[in-house]
Amino acid sequence: MNVILFGAPGAGKGTQSEILIDRNGMTQISTGDLFRAAIKGQTELGKKAQEFMDKGQLVPDNIVIGMVEEVLQKGVKNFILDGFPRTVAQAQALDELLKKMNLSIGKAIFLEVPMKILMDRLTGRRVCKNCGTVYHIVSKPTKTEGKCDACGGEVIQRNDDKAEVIETRLKTYQEFTSPLKEFYKKEDKYIEVDGNRDAEEVYKEIEKIIN
Repeated sequence: MNVILFGAPGAGKGTQSEILIDRNGMTQISTGDLFRAAIKGQTELGKKAQEFMDKGQLVPDNIVIGMVEEVLQKGVKNFILDGFPRTVAQAQALDELLKKMNLSIGKAIFLEVPMKILMDRLTGRRVCKNCGTVYHIVSKPTKTEGKCDACGGEVIQRNDDKAEVIETRLKTYQEFTSPLKEFYKKEDKYIEVDGNRDAEEVYKEIEKIIN
């Protein structure tokens, strides 16, 4: 089954995607990862995306949809869309794209987490500048402060994880992404999952949904 995994920044979409890839053989299509790879490579697309991401704003639809189409054209099956679509306009464009490619979405799964919890999760997040390993100052600190356990690289707080940017990101999510609930309810694909639990508990519920 192809699914879309929704939730505000910090809701746990990335964690659940990793488990689904490992245990269910699914393929993750994460727009965030696609953007970060383009930014690291300093491509033209990456530079454009970075301007928006650093301000906590959504990357324009034409850039996002183009990137997703490129991945789907490689023949990806049994995939998880993580971080896309973020607006009803993107959802409609995705529907058109999937029809054109004879693909479909089985379920749109929304991870629900209270806003205060999201702020704590995101402001405490740290990332290795070199290999991308993710840490948290409370729940998953590095053994040596500022150094990656995996490769020894510098561990930093990303610009889009700073408090003022996170507030913008969460407001943006509420304004633009929340209407997607109604969109997928009408398509009879909407499922809500409590994301404010242990990752294993959340996964077990998602596994039941996809099976």
